Amino acid sequence: MRLTVAATLLALCAASLPAHADDPIDCADQKTTVDMNFCADEDFKAADAKLNAAYKKVLAQIAESDLEKPYDRASWEKAMRESQRAWVAFRDADCKGAVPMEWSGGTGTSSAVLGCMTALTNERTKDLGERYNLE
Repeated sequence: MRLTVAATLLALCAASLPAHADDPIDCADQKTTVDMNFCADEDFKAADAKLNAAYKKVLAQIAESDLEKPYDRASWEKAMRESQRAWVAFRDADCKGAVPMEWSGGTGTSSAVLGCMTALTNERTKDLGERYNLE
């Protein structure tokens, strides 16, 4: 019985996939909410990858520093890691907490959340790049 129910649910899920499921989504010409959410997620993934690369470069620069306490590399790295964790907590609280309230759970909520996360992530990447002269 459970296997039959599971098979039926799987078949229903497969049948409910968009008609273009096999076709790539054209993010330059988004037509549906599914398209918008997909493209917003792709944008966030790209922004997050750039931030992670910048953050690694910052940590590498810190590792090469040769200052004395309290500005030594271990203290500086600890401060940077704490700063980044606090920044991620802020971004997530703002984008995943406040933004959905602004949309009242409407169909654009997911894209708005991802857009917020992408924008703040891009700003953080830019900030780190300017502060640490990253290329």
